[in-house]
Amino acid sequence: MKKNIWIILFLFALTASVGAQSLDEIVERHVKALGGKDAMSKVTSMTVEQTIEVMGTEAPSVTTILFGKGARTEMEVMGNKIIQVITDSGGWTINPMMGGTEPQPMPEDQYKMNRDQIFPGDALVNYQQKGNKLELVGREQVGSVNAYKLKLTDPSNREMFLYLDPDSWQIIQTVTKGDMMGQSVDITITMSDFRKTDAGLTMPFSTFMDFGGQFSMAQKITKVAFNQPVDTTIFKVK
Repeated sequence: MKKNIWIILFLFALTASVGAQSLDEIVERHVKALGGKDAMSKVTSMTVEQTIEVMGTEAPSVTTILFGKGARTEMEVMGNKIIQVITDSGGWTINPMMGGTEPQPMPEDQYKMNRDQIFPGDALVNYQQKGNKLELVGREQVGSVNAYKLKLTDPSNREMFLYLDPDSWQIIQTVTKGDMMGQSVDITITMSDFRKTDAGLTMPFSTFMDFGGQFSMAQKITKVAFNQPVDTTIFKVK
């Protein structure tokens, strides 16, 4: 009986060890596929120009990121300028289409969903230093890809599922809970058209966001520039 217990404990420990090793390997390969931590460390800022399509209407958008400090997105929609700012301590928005011409504090759940954009790479890069926990759930089909499914839990217990392509080691989809007009919905973000940039970093040039089947948005990058000077006052409420 005692011998059987030791065998069971040994097999359990072995399985846990293999699972942890597999998770570490997946994260390591993913970070390498992004370009590696050395390339990321050399990037201080990024400016992304893109087009955003919502309900058949296209709008130009520019996002300026000073890594570790803040990100500012400006979008022109039907003559209205929408501004969203994320910093290392919070966020704010100006949205005339919602009747507001003055800066408004960003809701906490929206801030938590977007704050990772001020860091180079993505949610898996240095996830432990950010206080996040990561678990390898298994495999799941995403389109034609039998993807690795990872579960990331942040310090506030907000969960996100990430799906990695085992060939490219890129994140091709994420799913998390969000608020849509007072209702909790699954926000699914699908990434494609991965390209290597001049900075040596690989990133998706096409992104499709689905908000619980009620609303969707498509984004296509048209231009990206790295290490341009950034005036930090653009992140401050004026």
